[in-house]
Amino acid sequence: MDFINRIIYDLTQGHPLHTMFVHFPIALTAAAAFFILLALWRHSDLLEQVAFANMSLAAVSTLLTAITGIRDNILLYNGAAPNANVKIVLGSILFVVTTGTALVRWRKPDIFHAPLLQRLLYVSAYGLSFALAAVLGFLGGVILYGF
Repeated sequence: MDFINRIIYDLTQGHPLHTMFVHFPIALTAAAAFFILLALWRHSDLLEQVAFANMSLAAVSTLLTAITGIRDNILLYNGAAPNANVKIVLGSILFVVTTGTALVRWRKPDIFHAPLLQRLLYVSAYGLSFALAAVLGFLGGVILYGF
């Protein structure tokens, strides 16, 4: 029983919550970008649906990651973590892009077959989401390991 109590304590008190959530937006935006490119290459509606599912999950995980990041910044760094303001701005942009992309796709399921400009914007949003997540991951590494 002591082992279980130690795990619960470490998960809720000892270990920063943000580090447990931060990998989800990175992985999900990467998977979404990968699957949308595969969908374009293979002309596959199924692969586009997988990309959409990953993007939707990325939007949710971005919100959870932001909440835990702000919490850990306050508790562990007294609100003064390196690049905290930049991360908050970029994280907010990532949330808007992922949520916006998922909502547009949900409201317009045929956007993958829309005219070229709409489709280009739709696919570009996947790449932008992954780029933002990658930059945020790098800035998080700066907090832990320095520049």
